[in-house]
Amino acid sequence: MSKIQDITKDSWLRSSFPEWGTYLNEEIAKTVVEEKTFAMWWMGCMGLWLKTDQQTNICVDLWFGNGKRDQQKTEYQQGHQMRNMSGGKLIQPNLRAQPIVLDPFSDIAIPDLDAVLSTHYHGDHVDVNFMAAVMKHGKKDIPFIGPEKVIEKWLSWGVPAERCITVKPGDEVKVKDITIQVLDSFDRTCLVTQDEYEDVRGKKFDFDAEMNSKAVNYVFQTTGGNLYHAGDSHYSVRFAKHGKMFPIDVAVGAYGENPISIQDKLTSVDLLRMAEALQTKVVIPLHHDIWSNMMADTHEILALYDMRKYRLQYTFVPFIWEVGGKFVYPQDQNKRQYQHRRGFEDSFAEEPNVPYKSIL
Repeated sequence: MSKIQDITKDSWLRSSFPEWGTYLNEEIAKTVVEEKTFAMWWMGCMGLWLKTDQQTNICVDLWFGNGKRDQQKTEYQQGHQMRNMSGGKLIQPNLRAQPIVLDPFSDIAIPDLDAVLSTHYHGDHVDVNFMAAVMKHGKKDIPFIGPEKVIEKWLSWGVPAERCITVKPGDEVKVKDITIQVLDSFDRTCLVTQDEYEDVRGKKFDFDAEMNSKAVNYVFQTTGGNLYHAGDSHYSVRFAKHGKMFPIDVAVGAYGENPISIQDKLTSVDLLRMAEALQTKVVIPLHHDIWSNMMADTHEILALYDMRKYRLQYTFVPFIWEVGGKFVYPQDQNKRQYQHRRGFEDSFAEEPNVPYKSIL
């Protein structure tokens, strides 16, 4: 039988997906973080894997799903946050624009995880597949940490209640050598997200209590430095309060190009204002990579930064990352842009196998 007769859609998916296989799993597992530093890898969207100099591993907002996969559905159901926000019924064409760079079902790296966290309960920040993979391949006692609505979702998937830790702003959680400070979220998209449709026009709500149940921000305090994760927070003047509460070395925020009538992502100016308010040393835009209809040009951040840094006396620098890339603090704090390893470091380890020297 010819080879093509043996190939099926299932065999194709197994040979090609996830696109990076276990390459990144292997890199994370074999990385030994140096003293007084921390390393992190970008998994796409707002997903981060953090590893400390005590070799503690935690992840936040890891997601291995996708967006639109066909064009059968044309309108949002009543109550969807984007319909509530915009007043438009047409469904957004948000296709996933990045590969999946980690294999969550691998027995490499996943068993090293010491905690799983989520900032909020939107579908691109929690993942049933990832939770199933961690339950199968992870340690049997690691905690799952998130706000009330995240915990509700995890429990509905079958995650054991005794493994879950519900957090709210003001809480502090210890995971080995990492101290996690839980702070207010400013993800106002969560405030227009409904579990069931209700006409709320003109009604009054306790928005602080509602936000606290749906979303939080985190500061991860390590011996190598402090990382601020803003989740999907919009810009808020209260970033300045967070900057006064804790010293912040690296901050990540949800950058993107908001379509007309949508206020969902930080703009380039918002991101720079967030960095200034937090008094961070490095700011990294995330989330701009993932949705085809909200992708944004990170060169805009660099251009605006250069236009404003001297006049406003910025004390931070932006860093433009790539999905699957590694960032080490403080070694990489003055880099402006990430480049994946280019390879060929051992060129001319042997004489090239060419017929004459001037061929290339």
